[in-house]
Amino acid sequence: MAKTTKTAPLIKKSETKSAVKTPLKLTKQNKIVFGSLLVLFSVALLFAFVSLFLYGQQDQSAVQQLTDRSETVQNWLGKFGAFLADLLVYKGFGIAAFIFVRLFFLSGIYMILGISLGKLKNIWFWDLFVIIIVSVLFGFFATSAPELGGTIGYELNLFLQDYIGKTGTLLILLFGLIIYIIFKIKLSPESIQLFFDTTKKEMKAVSITNPLNNGKSGYNLEEFAVLEEEEIDDIHLKTNGSQFEINKEALKPTITNSSDINRDPIAKPLAMEVTPIATPEVISNTEESFIIETAPEEDIIEENLASRLVADFGLFDPTLDLSNYKFPTIDLLKEYSTGGITINQEELEENKNRIVDTLRNYKIEIAQIKATVGPSVTLYEIVPEAGIRISKIKSLEDDIALSLSALGIRIIAPIPGKGTIGIEVPNKNPTMVSMKSVIGSAKFQEAEMELPIALGKTISNETFVVDLAKMPHLLMAGATGQGKSVGLNAVLTSLLYKKHPAEVKFVLVDPKKVELTLFNKIERHYLAKLPDMDDAIITDNAKVVNTLNSLCVEMDNRYSLLKDAMVRNIKEYNDKFKARKLNPENGHRFLPYIVLVVDEFADLIMTAGKEVEVPIARLAQLARAIGIHLIIATQRPSVNVITGLIKANFPARIAFRVTSKIDSRTILDTQGADQLIGRGDMLYTNGNDVVRVQCAFIDTPEVEKITNFIGSQKAYATAYLLPEFVGEESGINLDMDISDRDTLFREAAEIIVNAQQGSASLLQRKLKLGYNRAGRLIDQLEAAGIVGPFEGSKARSVNILDMSSLDQFFNNEKNK
Repeated sequence: MAKTTKTAPLIKKSETKSAVKTPLKLTKQNKIVFGSLLVLFSVALLFAFVSLFLYGQQDQSAVQQLTDRSETVQNWLGKFGAFLADLLVYKGFGIAAFIFVRLFFLSGIYMILGISLGKLKNIWFWDLFVIIIVSVLFGFFATSAPELGGTIGYELNLFLQDYIGKTGTLLILLFGLIIYIIFKIKLSPESIQLFFDTTKKEMKAVSITNPLNNGKSGYNLEEFAVLEEEEIDDIHLKTNGSQFEINKEALKPTITNSSDINRDPIAKPLAMEVTPIATPEVISNTEESFIIETAPEEDIIEENLASRLVADFGLFDPTLDLSNYKFPTIDLLKEYSTGGITINQEELEENKNRIVDTLRNYKIEIAQIKATVGPSVTLYEIVPEAGIRISKIKSLEDDIALSLSALGIRIIAPIPGKGTIGIEVPNKNPTMVSMKSVIGSAKFQEAEMELPIALGKTISNETFVVDLAKMPHLLMAGATGQGKSVGLNAVLTSLLYKKHPAEVKFVLVDPKKVELTLFNKIERHYLAKLPDMDDAIITDNAKVVNTLNSLCVEMDNRYSLLKDAMVRNIKEYNDKFKARKLNPENGHRFLPYIVLVVDEFADLIMTAGKEVEVPIARLAQLARAIGIHLIIATQRPSVNVITGLIKANFPARIAFRVTSKIDSRTILDTQGADQLIGRGDMLYTNGNDVVRVQCAFIDTPEVEKITNFIGSQKAYATAYLLPEFVGEESGINLDMDISDRDTLFREAAEIIVNAQQGSASLLQRKLKLGYNRAGRLIDQLEAAGIVGPFEGSKARSVNILDMSSLDQFFNNEKNK
């Protein structure tokens, strides 16, 4: 019994202690209880304060004799209410004490609803600021009514007047009000002007325009609104000899011809069809079976949305070190095109007739043909008559190319998702796709992707945006001068326009030494390098091997962090770190994405061979989950350069023009790249369909402007440092002097022996060291014989098996 009565209060004491120690770990029920208490207390305060102004004089004696139960009070909250109101209002802040009612009420509501209490800090700060200002203000003006300003306001007012006089006190109060208006209410001259601006917006008249009439408007919709319904039925617009009707239904959302489509290729003339700008524009011609379709131009956003997006990173903000960083503006890019695709109606009609005639020569009849005009290529979609074999049409590729006298005819039979056969024919006058048009497009600016890349525009003139994080690696190939380097610049530019320096880092390998040198200016913003490297952009093939192996070490370190954090990928890890659920003292840190860019992979394979292929294959297989992505470009997509091991881990591929069908099959696993027209014309596949894209063009001066803009801003102290990598040939001094050992040598040895794992990253986490010092400790442990030699990316072997053997080792050293 004695033990039982003795342990019971001890348990209660520990429970009380833990409850006081961790007040934030409240259950949902406890939060509701405390929140309700605060709300009810705020209501009680309100009743007590109001009662003071009604019955304050009668309750003065009762306040002085609070312990006397025979004393009666008029306050609605009794003696406690009279005491509380006297303390906060009369002896406190006066009428400004009513703001306490609001503060306690909001605190209770936030707790009940489960809203983060951190958001209340701003409210409490400004409300307490206002309480003091209002209290002193009433103390200044209402000296005859002390309960308005309270004792604190009255005394503060007298204190200020003794030193700076009435005028100075009034100016201080006025300055306090200005601070509150500017920072809390956020009142500015612009907002005042906007409030009093009563100018009405101009109404733009919506007109109906025939696209073949040089943009001239026909009837205005306002004019149609006046007409009777019967009159609307009789209106015809005539342009260029073609005639189409406008009915009542068409006036509502669109204007469309409702004539029947005859599938006979030699049929009556086709009526003009006008569709709204949201859908592709269809241009009329002389035959009903031939439809010319042009995709609408995308709206250009003149401002880079990333520059005004406020990132919500929870409690931890990884961009805090460069919080004033400004994203590049879109006006740094040049607009090359004239703003739209040039449609040559004669060329379209001529090509259509030649295609139909060629097929008819081989007794292949066409039911319908439609043309979609793109920047550099026009897609002719044909619907053959029933009973025609697709393989027969596909075999006529060279015959169609001969009849059109065109280079790069490509037949898609059938088009995926459609019941048509596609014939891609290059335009005689292609339109250049500028980087500004794809970066400024809404599709890129509003992309919800981790690593968005704007590659260019498709045949339907839509901006083509892909996510590098989902690829997860990209392989680019093409002959010399076909656009690979411009494509790499487009990829890097896209990421610079969307990602903060804290979120992505680049490892750039440039054996040509001239293609990526401009990015040196953003070394301390976006680039990553080895600690002993002078230049962040790698041009020496010997250093590439060390960099790739260093990335493998970084990959292994990151996987260790993910394992400790019990998450599966970098996104989950960073989300957990931002929510402060991971302790930096245990080695955890915010992990930026790392993008490795190799401009000429074939040259590396020729000089380094397996030394490059093995780490590349390891990274391609494993690095996706921890945010390391590879972009490899090569001129020769031969099987000895792009091996099966590499191809298997690079599902996303881009093929610029190559010289043979064999090269096309090597890179794409299908032919077609040998039929491209060059100058940025490319095929993209991610393991499914092959998409033809006109790569966006970005010139060297544009890249220079962007890098100058970024490089002129505040940067980190150094580039992002990768882990040090020491090759097997780099031996260490095994005759290291004992006196030169690190002070943490014994502690490090105990950690290594206990864990039976000899790695620098383990010492980093356990001893909270930098990588350089942890590496020196590993070298000293190897010199002492505690750990084995370097074994690549594997952890070193531990030669001492237990702590007793370690103690004996140190005793033997001491006795020497």
